[in-house]
Amino acid sequence: MKCSFYLLALWGWLLAFSVSAQVRLEVIQHVPLRLADAPLYLASTLNNWNPGDPNYRFSRDSAGVHFLNLPKTPDHFAYKITQGNWTFVEGDARGNSLPDRVYDRQKTPNPDRVPIRIAGWEKRIRYEFIIRRIPENTPYDAGLYITGNFNNWNPGDPAYKLTRSIDGTLRVAIYAEQDRVEFKFTRGNWASIEGRKTGKARPNRVLFRNSDVDTKGISIEIDSWEDLAGTFSFFSLYDLLMLFSAFQGVLLIIAIPTIQNANRLANRWLSASIALVSAMVLLQVVGSYRDVAQTFTKLLLLPDFVIFLYAPLFYFYLQRLLFNTKTVSSRWTYHFAPSIALLFAYLPFLLMDSRLFQNKIIAQDWALWTVFLTVGVLGWGWNLYYWGLYQRAIHFYREQYKTHYSYEQNLQYLSTVLFIQAACLSLWFFMFLMLGAGWVFGFDSIPIVERIIDGIWLVFSLITYFVGYFAIHQPETFKVAPQTFSIFDDVLDSPLQPVLVTPAKEHSPDPETLSPLKEKVDSYVLKHKLYTNPQLSLNELATKLKMPPHTLSRVINDGFGVNFFDFINTYRIEEFKRRAEDPHYKQYTLLGIAYEVGFNSKSAFNRSFKKITGNTPREYFNLTHEPAE
Repeated sequence: MKCSFYLLALWGWLLAFSVSAQVRLEVIQHVPLRLADAPLYLASTLNNWNPGDPNYRFSRDSAGVHFLNLPKTPDHFAYKITQGNWTFVEGDARGNSLPDRVYDRQKTPNPDRVPIRIAGWEKRIRYEFIIRRIPENTPYDAGLYITGNFNNWNPGDPAYKLTRSIDGTLRVAIYAEQDRVEFKFTRGNWASIEGRKTGKARPNRVLFRNSDVDTKGISIEIDSWEDLAGTFSFFSLYDLLMLFSAFQGVLLIIAIPTIQNANRLANRWLSASIALVSAMVLLQVVGSYRDVAQTFTKLLLLPDFVIFLYAPLFYFYLQRLLFNTKTVSSRWTYHFAPSIALLFAYLPFLLMDSRLFQNKIIAQDWALWTVFLTVGVLGWGWNLYYWGLYQRAIHFYREQYKTHYSYEQNLQYLSTVLFIQAACLSLWFFMFLMLGAGWVFGFDSIPIVERIIDGIWLVFSLITYFVGYFAIHQPETFKVAPQTFSIFDDVLDSPLQPVLVTPAKEHSPDPETLSPLKEKVDSYVLKHKLYTNPQLSLNELATKLKMPPHTLSRVINDGFGVNFFDFINTYRIEEFKRRAEDPHYKQYTLLGIAYEVGFNSKSAFNRSFKKITGNTPREYFNLTHEPAE
């Protein structure tokens, strides 16, 4: 009997504990809900703050009161009431956010029944979208959704499904508190996301909280679905031009090694730079297509390596094309240090799970875009530095060949390449300006930035046409001495100097002997009309005069006060004047006479004539043939 009493007491104690452990939450007062019959949910530490957990959905009794029974509840937990997601969470009467509610069994007056009063919902801007046009190939039974940073980029959230209005348009409304709202439209998953007219990926749509947009009627037109884009739309004119450039690069890589000329060492670096450009252009085009981008998303990172690799490759090409650099600098690896640094910067993303990386791209993750922006800024500075090196190298080369040669090299194509590179750098800088303007003035600059990037790639791809073509058709390029232009080079430890180094001063002609040497040179050139040889060089003239090249160089430089280029061209100009007045040459054009006296190009003739006489050929003859007053 006594044992039965204890068992009955124990059962009663357990029953009392079980009853006391259950908590009933009742929403006894609330402001209007989003929908009249919208359910309420409990988001708390009990369910990892899930705002729409069906296991924590409130029920309604016959009086319309929302209630939720929580069995076996711990003595302490934090919570909030939502309407199914964080867009609709309780706030104060003014729409401001509230601190978490806290349940404490020891402090709550009635721990088994907790009354809740909701004074308001967090104030968030309501954006209503009106979709006035969708692609014609949209399946008739497809459900359309809006997704963005307001719902954690859930592409098929039923709370954001578009509904058909009586006027035939599709509509949806969202509530967002972000200053910058990013969004896209889908058919329920990421494989069926909206795209550009070409079917390729489009940037996120953007709205700004402080903009003048009409939040009650935002008109939208959906151009295409990435997975339903037509075959022909895949190949836009832009894509065809880029692909043709890559194909042209492949042909040049095959053709350039077959050239038998003195520039073969330089052409190896040229082939390497063309191969790099062609590969990166191809990746840029192919990687932007939906199937490739979704399957091999990380390919989007690879074209960025051209930012740091192309500049040193082209620099090595110029060094070997224009100068006698037979070997590579011992510090050549320094030129590629930024490329190695870029690899380490991208390594975490390359090793990242592909799906997670896709989500970061779509959501424009701040860490990822910070890395992209940093790479872009540093890459612009890196390429600007090398562009300055190219300019210095070509300028120095032009000055040096005038010391030893009487004709011009056809290096206009290098100026064209530098112009293309300058155009890319200018567009690149303008892109940064647009990004900054978008951030300062609060407008969506991403579509403009993407167009600028496309333009940079298109302009950059033109380099393969110019460099490759002239590498095949240009005449042999003579070389001057190895020179140091980059801080990463150690080609020379001495100052810049020409190929034919002038010996020590004691071995040069004295001023007293300079005058007879001048007469010897002058009479010999005039007698044999050596200036009519368009390929005349200092070494060739020195051989004919039986004079050391350094002595001849000193005679021309100190005796005549000019370099070899201007020295020979002075004779050519005088011969040109004489022949232009000679009746035997009346059937010749001015340019024809210029070629006869030794000039190898129209530009060289015009520049030399202007420099020596102060007038153009046409101006000179107009002045000399004016009728006497």
